[in-house]
Amino acid sequence: MSGALRGHLAMLAFSGLIAGSFALGALAAPHIAPAALNALRFGMAALMLGAWAVWRIGITRADMAAPWRYLILGALLSCYFVLMFEALKTAPAVSLSAVFTLSPILSGIAGYILLRQRMTPRIALALAVGAAGALWVIFRADLAALLAFRLGWGEAIFFVGCTAHAIYTPLVRRLNRGQSAVVMSFGTIAAAALILSAWGAPALAALDWGAVPGIVWITLAYITIVATALTIVLLQYASLHLPSAKVMAYTYLLPTWVIIWQAALGQPLPPALVIAGVGLTIAALLMLLKNEEGAARPRDTQARNLTR
Repeated sequence: MSGALRGHLAMLAFSGLIAGSFALGALAAPHIAPAALNALRFGMAALMLGAWAVWRIGITRADMAAPWRYLILGALLSCYFVLMFEALKTAPAVSLSAVFTLSPILSGIAGYILLRQRMTPRIALALAVGAAGALWVIFRADLAALLAFRLGWGEAIFFVGCTAHAIYTPLVRRLNRGQSAVVMSFGTIAAAALILSAWGAPALAALDWGAVPGIVWITLAYITIVATALTIVLLQYASLHLPSAKVMAYTYLLPTWVIIWQAALGQPLPPALVIAGVGLTIAALLMLLKNEEGAARPRDTQARNLTR
């Protein structure tokens, strides 16, 4: 199996697993401060992933060289996750997942600036189709609201977080110096844990641990093990094997996955007109995944290193 195909499979799994954090996060967000929740998740994820990296791969002094790289990546992830949970207090999960589908356009721009990855006309068309579907879902199929571009507060702040996430994707490849996906993910998560521990210290100190409802602990376990440690490894791996726009193309599946998650959790389905917008995002995904002769190829040294 080629590295590119494994990268696609990694992003398919990534999209389904990330969607669970939207669905569960919407239930937990009212009960705990976003900075406190994310400080806990990244701290526990760093311990888990660090132990795995030492046991299975080994961490060398060269891997930890230039720690500023991990601080930059960790800061971008911290921004994204805190703003996501802050947004979930006021905006529906399906709507926020649609905001996230705007990330391929942002990532394509960042990929060009940082890596000179160019978009073909077909990829540009696919991104436009996906953006149209995303906007239709974000504005709840309300044409008047769309034309007036009355964006909700939750959607607006999450867009800032998505911009940080879109920059993060090409920056992984730019800052990688031959580290495996697991080792680089550990450095990134550990840096995010330090940043969020400082940011969320007041909220953690004020938290009434005995009054925290069960859904918060369930969400924390899921986002720590699955939506942090596992998905960041998947994203790091795919980012080293696929162009940035194609990596982020899988975000177009998020609204579909979120609807499935919410149905499984007993939440109501969105109106049929909103689901039509979801259909456009899936069409954009299929357009983006068609093989491209001029697609950027991974650096051979990085691809070999990932098999360590």
